[in-house]
Amino acid sequence: MCGRFNLHDNPYLRLLLEYLGLPDAQPMFRDDIPPCEKISIVRETQAGRRLDAAVWWLFLDPATLKPGRYTSFNSRWDKLNTTSAIAYRPYRETRCIIPASAFIEGLGDGKTYHSIALQGQAIAFGGIYKEYVNQQTGEIIRGASIITLPPLPEWQDIHTKGSPLLLPLDSAVLHQWMDPQLTDVAQLAPLLHPRIAMPQVVTPIGKVSAWNEIGEAKILQPAP
Repeated sequence: MCGRFNLHDNPYLRLLLEYLGLPDAQPMFRDDIPPCEKISIVRETQAGRRLDAAVWWLFLDPATLKPGRYTSFNSRWDKLNTTSAIAYRPYRETRCIIPASAFIEGLGDGKTYHSIALQGQAIAFGGIYKEYVNQQTGEIIRGASIITLPPLPEWQDIHTKGSPLLLPLDSAVLHQWMDPQLTDVAQLAPLLHPRIAMPQVVTPIGKVSAWNEIGEAKILQPAP
């Protein structure tokens, strides 16, 4: 689920950064971002809101600070309240927003892939992160993950196992999500219900790393 995304500098991304209070921020722009690569995350700190780098993989090996053997570029909604899950504490303490322009979903047959963007706006993935300390240098390294939800009924020919958490372009919601003082995650439960809240532009593509379009785009509209 959501195994690749991209991030482009355009008016939609700039509008999202304005909503986040970081209009002059410069994220890492890339045409194709697979797991384990560096990404940009927006997080709340005691000193204010920041744009920082993270590895797109929540569980890093503490010894090497490289992606660990447990797949963790996504964190499933049904593990967020499991105390033994690696996502349990980050979901309560270190939530973040991962900006994107589009992402890729596959049907699972090895040949059917689609790129998905939001019509007229950038994507704010609901994410979590975890901090690690380099014992030799003292440098802080962050691993991050995108929260995934149950599948969307409208995605039967796109992806049937899950869907990413796409936060609305609403300053109050974005602030609530990143607020480290909000530890009562029951308040966030309404965000974890899968639904198409914003029109989605879905385009068939060929090779996933090339993002080459091979068919006409269609628009999935929010349910009435």
